[in-house]
Amino acid sequence: MEYRRLGQAGVKVSRICLGTAFRGQPDDAVCIETIERALDLGCNFVDCANYYGRGRSETIVGKALKGKRDDIVLTTKVWSEMGPGVNDSGLSRFHIMREVERSLERLQTDHIDVYLLHSFDAETPLEETLRAMDDLVHQGKVRYTGCCNFSALQVAEGLWCSDLKNLISFTCIQPQYNLLNRPEVEDELMALCRQHGLGMMTYSPLAIGLLSGRFRRGQLLPEDTPWGRGKYNFEHAMIEQTDMVVQRLIVIAARRGKTPAQVAIAWILDHEEVTAPITGPDLPVHVDEVFGALGWQLEPEERAVLDQVSQPLSPWKYV
Repeated sequence: MEYRRLGQAGVKVSRICLGTAFRGQPDDAVCIETIERALDLGCNFVDCANYYGRGRSETIVGKALKGKRDDIVLTTKVWSEMGPGVNDSGLSRFHIMREVERSLERLQTDHIDVYLLHSFDAETPLEETLRAMDDLVHQGKVRYTGCCNFSALQVAEGLWCSDLKNLISFTCIQPQYNLLNRPEVEDELMALCRQHGLGMMTYSPLAIGLLSGRFRRGQLLPEDTPWGRGKYNFEHAMIEQTDMVVQRLIVIAARRGKTPAQVAIAWILDHEEVTAPITGPDLPVHVDEVFGALGWQLEPEERAVLDQVSQPLSPWKYV
């Protein structure tokens, strides 16, 4: 396993972060086996959120990390709607302080290593949110803070507010980034991370499996996938250019003795600004595959081919 610092923080994390949403795995026991397999391979970076399964993800992670918690850099998130009440979502002090306690209970731990704001809340003053996070760090319930799905302007505003008010500042950000979603991250967020020393965790490295090589334009969809079940619009996503990207992944993978998924993740790892892509395996065998993206690098010409074929694509998001 390879490790690197999380931005300018001293803590070191594995180059691949284990995502634990487990949207495609209903068996909790298999989920725990999947986590254990990642830990066995040297992964020390585990990502979850209170919203995943409405607490299910945190509960599973808490069970899986029992007796191993001290060696793991654990993240979870706050913002999402967790109930029907008017204060059951957002980034108010009320919601954050209540949800952190619930997350700690489900995770069976006394602290969260990286507490992430899951999205921007335009209805709550940013200072209120950041002061709440600052208090959690000083209380020892949180070690580092960060944000997900913030625009570059919103990240910069958060950094400015923290500096102005002498509050704990973001350690990392978490945007979506893959071969099909490049412009916002590359044009703005990467430069921001370089300038301010932020770590970057990136989610959806395989674009919900589109970059795994299992999906091709004009072919029948595997029924055991979100695309096959009609959860997302396949025709909208698998445009001609997307299919061209998949074809290049297949060609490079065959030449290197890898899988298309491993090549797609290796492309992300080839960006110095990315601390760790977050993978979302639902089985232990999936862990073995995605971790196979480590220990080798794309050749410069392979990187250039993937850069070129994916450049014209418009960004898309599923959240």
